[in-house]
Amino acid sequence: MAAGLETFGGEAAERRAVARHARDLADSGRYVADAGVELTPEHVVAQLADAPEGSPADRWNWWLGALEIAHGGYAEFRVRRRVE
Repeated sequence: MAAGLETFGGEAAERRAVARHARDLADSGRYVADAGVELTPEHVVAQLADAPEGSPADRWNWWLGALEIAHGGYAEFRVRRRVE
């Protein structure tokens, strides 16, 4: 999936983080339960393409914000900056 996210720029580490969070969301089964659609890499890239702008993490968090408003329970899958 990280390769498909190259379309949106960002660093490789950021794309890997988004891919990991997407995999975690898919593994949870929450998205398929709410949307009735399997969360494939292609589906994620299509959803992120709808975001107004930004890096892969910005787009991912924008989409998850919409899912949080519509269904609830998606905040745990947001990408956050690690504080060192």
